[in-house]
Amino acid sequence: MTLTQLSVFVLAARLGSVKAAASTLGVSEPAVSQALAALRKHFGDPLLTRGEAGMALTPGGKRLLPIAAQLVGLGAEAEAAVRSALGAPEQVRLVAPSDVVEFVAGPLAAAFGARTAGSAELTAGVAGTGEMAALVAQRLADIALGPRLATDRGLGLVSEPIVKCRLAVLAAPGAVPRGTPARWDWLIDPSGTDPESDVGRLLAVLGVPDSRRSVFPNQTAAWDAAIMGRGVATGLTHLAVHHLRRRELQVVDVPGTPVELCWHATMLPADRRAPGATTLRRFLGTPEATKLLRSPGTGVPPSRFRPPVYVTIWS
Repeated sequence: MTLTQLSVFVLAARLGSVKAAASTLGVSEPAVSQALAALRKHFGDPLLTRGEAGMALTPGGKRLLPIAAQLVGLGAEAEAAVRSALGAPEQVRLVAPSDVVEFVAGPLAAAFGARTAGSAELTAGVAGTGEMAALVAQRLADIALGPRLATDRGLGLVSEPIVKCRLAVLAAPGAVPRGTPARWDWLIDPSGTDPESDVGRLLAVLGVPDSRRSVFPNQTAAWDAAIMGRGVATGLTHLAVHHLRRRELQVVDVPGTPVELCWHATMLPADRRAPGATTLRRFLGTPEATKLLRSPGTGVPPSRFRPPVYVTIWS
């Protein structure tokens, strides 16, 4: 039994599937299955079984889950303690939807590093809405920035409002399509494929079928296609402000939009979170950080978040 195998078990249990755990960890499904098989052999218990509604915990698995989560958390604390003793900067890990990472993470990391005088280093990566709570609870990430997460009370997370924003439908002037939105061509970034995301929920309300959705590698690419008249795109108006001011894009009048939203910071309670996470939370409440969140950079294509799984998880 290894800490990494326990981490895989906790993630699979909380996300409800081997596929989701593998995607979040950035490993193959067989790797996750073999890690679970090793734990099952060690304990002589199935721990997780496949049911109609996803993975279900056995009685033994239910008892193991909180203990395994605690052990994984202690492992993260041990790693941070050793890094601190060696004089290395504290690693603060942020997860967020792809558009947040694309436009905000870079300037935020630079400002946070300057504020802490190099004693803490912010890294950021993309995660789906359903993954964020599990990543923070398992200490694979320190803070999730984005929608307010409807978390299980057992995870013990807190979600605090940071900044208000608006989600709108955008199109090039003169290229606004006719007919119902369900028949339009929609140009979306990866967050739009997440049914739990703000964009995913909007498209579901509008009845947009998958056949009408074109997925682009990032938000900037989706907006560029919209500027060329290939369809409509979604976007947070403060992130698209440069395109709107240059009149390359305009807000389209669609029933139910713009959607009033609020970015939240989701993290462990103060007595359980890493010091760097507390420092980042305080920084997010400063005028400097608020300005950065509301005045985006030019956009950097994000890479998917990969939690630090350094060992072969079935060994």
